[in-house]
Amino acid sequence: MTNPSLFIIVPLVVALLAVGWVHPRLVRIAAMKMIVDNPDARKLQKEPIPILGGVAVMFGAVLGISCTAVFPETVFNDTIVLIIAVMMVMLYTGTMDDILELTPRLRFLIEIMSVCALIFVGGFRLDDLHGLWGVSVLPDWVAVPLTVFACVGIINAMNLIDGVDGLSSGFCITACAIFSAVFFKAGDMMMFILSMALIGALIPFFMHNVFGERSKMFIGDGGTLVMGAVMSIFVVRVLGVGSPVAQFWDQSHAGMSAVAFTLAVLCVPVFDTLRVMVTRMLQGRSPFHPDKTHLHHMFIDLGFSHVGTTFSIILLNLTVVAVWWASVSMGCSLDVQLYVVILFGSLFTIFLYPAVAAAKRRNAPLYRALTAAGRMTHFERKGFFLLLRKAMDRM
Repeated sequence: MTNPSLFIIVPLVVALLAVGWVHPRLVRIAAMKMIVDNPDARKLQKEPIPILGGVAVMFGAVLGISCTAVFPETVFNDTIVLIIAVMMVMLYTGTMDDILELTPRLRFLIEIMSVCALIFVGGFRLDDLHGLWGVSVLPDWVAVPLTVFACVGIINAMNLIDGVDGLSSGFCITACAIFSAVFFKAGDMMMFILSMALIGALIPFFMHNVFGERSKMFIGDGGTLVMGAVMSIFVVRVLGVGSPVAQFWDQSHAGMSAVAFTLAVLCVPVFDTLRVMVTRMLQGRSPFHPDKTHLHHMFIDLGFSHVGTTFSIILLNLTVVAVWWASVSMGCSLDVQLYVVILFGSLFTIFLYPAVAAAKRRNAPLYRALTAAGRMTHFERKGFFLLLRKAMDRM
């Protein structure tokens, strides 16, 4: 029997070292070949930035997963091969979009086809509400379209939060850590190793993205689509009939809402994307028309640094998870747990943005307090963080 600690250490460390090695090389290649994200009126950077971070993360994650094939209890089976294939399709799609600017219709088609492969080849289905509203197993005619809708929605939500340094990668590190705890307790080593490998791959990228100057690289659509695909797979794994997690959840956590849990973990990206898309459609614009109305744009407008914005949004999301856990501890029903998550998710995204905009127009105390807090977040320009920036650029 393999020591369980190896399932944590090996994929995480291998992925971390692999990305640490390949990252500076990809920065040089991207700069030399002009594979960069150029500044414009919508974007926050002021100069071209290399945009092959997704390639680095994918490289590390796959190496981290592959190294576990040496374990006697190998998880390297047909399912993980399919997951890696879907991740690869997402990487190629996003990277081509970064370079060639694919149409939203083509991207959606590829995403839908990839999710259908997970459904019909890998058996991934969001087909169990675990007692929410008195409903358990869903029929295929409901589960299949629900899975497609949920997975494509999550993929694009993760793509759309990538607006400031470290936000998408930092958020995914946090989400993977939460999901990994559930997978480990449930004994789902395949999903656990996938989450550990992704954490290991994202940590060095996050450090360069946030603190690097010459070594800074964006993760790009290639990286965000890969992360979105993995997050959607985690959600379906938790909710799908027959998965180790679903069986563990039903047997050991009858008082917890699996649906509320998954929504809480991905709360801010999902609710912020819904708010932005609905607002655009109400204004007669395409829901995919780019603008500067996301939650991270609000924090930047308030004077928060990129680091401050990233940690503020992650803190908001963790607060929703904590509130969900509090509702469980108080014995709330499965339905009430979901309503609590929806309420706080809406407060932190759908209602927070217009409330701050209104406070700004009136120069209200709320606005002045938030701008004062924003000024306090520029700690990356001094002290230890300045030394960290120099260290990252020397790698």
